[in-house]
Amino acid sequence: MENLFEVHAELRTDEGKGASRRLRHAGNVPAIIYGSSDAPVSISLDHNRFLRHLQEEAFYAHILTIIVDGKKQQVVLKDLQRHPAKDSKIMHADFLRVDAKHAMTMSVRLHFLGEDVSAAIKGGAVLSRLMSDVEVSCLPQDLPEYIEVDISTLELDQSIHLSEVVLPKGVTLTALSHGKEEDLAEGEHSSYDQSVVNVHMPRLVVEEEEETDEPAEPAEDEAEGETATEE
Repeated sequence: MENLFEVHAELRTDEGKGASRRLRHAGNVPAIIYGSSDAPVSISLDHNRFLRHLQEEAFYAHILTIIVDGKKQQVVLKDLQRHPAKDSKIMHADFLRVDAKHAMTMSVRLHFLGEDVSAAIKGGAVLSRLMSDVEVSCLPQDLPEYIEVDISTLELDQSIHLSEVVLPKGVTLTALSHGKEEDLAEGEHSSYDQSVVNVHMPRLVVEEEEETDEPAEPAEDEAEGETATEE
């Protein structure tokens, strides 16, 4: 069975837009490995094989092993460029080398739990997911594949903010590192402490047509025509 967290690549020497275009026409994806003290390395990936990796959600926030000409490196997928009109066509990929001793920043998906047992939602309320992922800072060995947000006890018109998300050990949210909470009153949140999810009643937009018993006034040109006839 194929290891979806092990990526095979080939070293490439041709660079530039023309070389990248030729790679894509040949069914490959131009990519780059960078980070740490080593120089960046340009590589190419088999497009269809790489697409199978991307179908695994954990691939986006997982320590990957990339094999280039038989040599293994520990990396994470840092950036991905897709075709603007064809989401299944990958244009370029960036891989960041992992340093076990240094913290890294990554976007991690949010998994919302408890929607099926929420009393508010069963009562007709709507769950609004305001974020689908968050940026975290942690050591490579502490990188979570996803972060769970429990909304089962969330009541009507309540929200869960970033500061209320339960994080795995060793993981911090980069957004909260900008704000200071000591000057805030109880129950207040800083501008950096954004809402992640909330529960509210659906808003119904009712358009009422104004009704009147008065006959419509004739158009100006019609009125002029009637006057001319009478004369």
